This record gives sequence, structure tokens and C-alpha cells, in this order.
Amino acid sequence: MHRPNAVHAAALITALEALALTGAAAFLLVDTALGSAHDVPAALLTAAFAAAAAALLALAARGLWRLRPAARTPVVVLQLLALPVAYSLAFQAHRVAYGGPILVAALAVLYLVFTPPARAVLDRPDR
Repeated sequence: MHRPNAVHAAALITALEALALTGAAAFLLVDTALGSAHDVPAALLTAAFAAAAAALLALAARGLWRLRPAARTPVVVLQLLALPVAYSLAFQAHRVAYGGPILVAALAVLYLVFTPPARAVLDRPDR
């Protein structure tokens, strides 16, 4: 089956998000190991959540790439969870350089997975 450009782009953006979260988790672990963290358990928990989210995003990106209808739901849920994080970083914490790309990526993926070509290949068949 042909992979529409929208699904292709959504899978790539989702994979890039997974890669970025993997980098963030690694940074947190190194920062904690070097003694820079003020609260070691919280830093380790944050790194674990980032690594888990990265793994979920990587699996979801792979599912989109393979045109698996079941991949769309976790992608949508993770992108919806990213929206308040992005808003908080960009506007409340005044870290637009961090929150802005998260916000743009989440909105782009949400748009892409619901375009008509993406829906045509990702919708589950009626039983």
C-alpha cells in the first residue's frame, strides 16, 4: 500500500520527537551523575519518564511508517499530552526555544494524521 506524504511526514516528526526525548533523558542522567541536580530522585524520575515517552514515540513512529491503524491513537494521545507541556515551557516558563518546537511538532503531527489521505490508510475497516 502506498504511504501518503502526510503519514510519511507524521512518522518522521514523531521519530524526531523520540530522538529529542532520548537526548533529554541522556542529558538529565549525565547532569545528575555530575552532581548538578538539586533533587536526584526527581531528576532520575524525569529522565525515566522522558526515556519511556521516547520509547513510546519511537514505537508509534514505526507503526505509522508501517501504516498500522493502531498507531494513530497513541500518537494522538502523546501529542495531546505534549500540548500543555509545550505551553507551560513556552509561555509560563518563558522558554520559547524549548516549548515552541514541541508545540509546532505536536500540532503538525495532529494535523497530519487527520488529513484525508492519512485517514484513508489509517482508519480501521468497518466490521
